[in-house]
Amino acid sequence: MAVLRALCRGLLRGADRASPFTSKRGPRTHYKGRGARRAGVLTAGKKFIRVPQMVPDFVVPDLAGFKLKPYVSYRAPEGSEPPATAKQLFDELVAPRIEKDVKDGTFDPGNLQKYGFEPTQDGKLFQLFPKNYMR
Repeated sequence: MAVLRALCRGLLRGADRASPFTSKRGPRTHYKGRGARRAGVLTAGKKFIRVPQMVPDFVVPDLAGFKLKPYVSYRAPEGSEPPATAKQLFDELVAPRIEKDVKDGTFDPGNLQKYGFEPTQDGKLFQLFPKNYMR
């Protein structure tokens, strides 16, 4: 009888821990939220200051007259083209513009931002350093 009681108690305790942790199960000060980021900062005096740069800015194109629907079925066949590599993208997009400027005599090696190159890697998620390049 004691074994059965211990087994039931263990099952009940395990089931209780497996239930989702909601704001009702925590202390009064616990606020779970829904995963949204705040559009400002909370000061030490518990005052919220809205920062305009932190407010998300959604850019939505005008889809008037657009035929395609926003849903892609999982049954749709895979694309026939392999994923593009960095070399392919460079050869297709940047190299023709550089060749044209070299032929015209307007190429300036100091102004590579014109072709999409960025002078620094500050603020990038993955910074490119010589040690990160493939050898």
